[in-house]
Amino acid sequence: MEQRKIGPLDVSALGLGCMSLSHAYGKPPPAGQAEALLLEALDLGVTLFDTAALYGFGANEELVGRVLGPHRDRIVLATKGGMTGIDGKRVIDGRPASLKRDCEASLRRLRTDVIDLYYLHRWDRQVPIEDSVGALAELVAEGKVRHIGLSEVSAGTLRKAHAVHPVVAVQTEYSLWTRNPEIGVLAACREIGAALVAFSPIARGFLSAGLRDVDALEPGDIRRGMPRFQGEHLAANLALVDALAPLAEEAGCTRAQLALAWLLAQGRDIVPIPGTTRPAHLRENVAAAGLRLDPGLLARVGELVNQRTVSGPRYPAATQAEIDTEEF
Repeated sequence: MEQRKIGPLDVSALGLGCMSLSHAYGKPPPAGQAEALLLEALDLGVTLFDTAALYGFGANEELVGRVLGPHRDRIVLATKGGMTGIDGKRVIDGRPASLKRDCEASLRRLRTDVIDLYYLHRWDRQVPIEDSVGALAELVAEGKVRHIGLSEVSAGTLRKAHAVHPVVAVQTEYSLWTRNPEIGVLAACREIGAALVAFSPIARGFLSAGLRDVDALEPGDIRRGMPRFQGEHLAANLALVDALAPLAEEAGCTRAQLALAWLLAQGRDIVPIPGTTRPAHLRENVAAAGLRLDPGLLARVGELVNQRTVSGPRYPAATQAEIDTEEF
């Protein structure tokens, strides 16, 4: 697979977001299925594996550590701290002592001595970003972390953090239907030489055309509470997905592959990390990295699906209040 850069790290152009194997989309797949998918991703050339302390309240890191530990020298391992599960509840805590505690726990679960890329999962507004990043810098100095990143932050916060210690990556939602990075943070990443790691690049599966009935989703699936998947917003957005079909046919690929190809074409400093629980979807996604589509066609795709045509905010109000990302 084509290689891209996150700081000095060479990574596959498409990474694997591991969250859905343990968290957020209803009942996780059986352990054997999850383990097989991780190993198949490795065989297909994926080298960037992304997890977090929050996912499954540690279960996802344990899964990744158990399965990929024997292949540690072949992968770039990314995880996140500062948002964890405590007594069954999600807690954002960016205090230095808490971040160091989170990192130690992640190292144990991941069965490794060092984390290649360690993100602050959310900026804790009760703690100056400089203090949280200072703690991450100490983890680098101690040899427990190689490089640091931030997740869901604004351009201003990124610049403040980078002044304390080099930030090599910002992880944020970026796709045809979520263009928020284009407001400011993508330019700020390029200003400081950081990569943009794009989660939910297929719009939480929506742009694959496989999600048409939200009521069919399992209880606990976070998409049930997201405005874009509800009522009139859902109907309007389904029309956009249907309108992508002839463009995908013209490109000779699936709608999911078209969405990934569009994102990959936005710059070599962008690394999408689609997640899946299904081997067929994994293979479909990986194949998108090899597509070379006409720029004119990709421009038409971007004009069809964008912040002006998508209906509804990406998060409910309570979740939106927790993130620092710029909004249209």
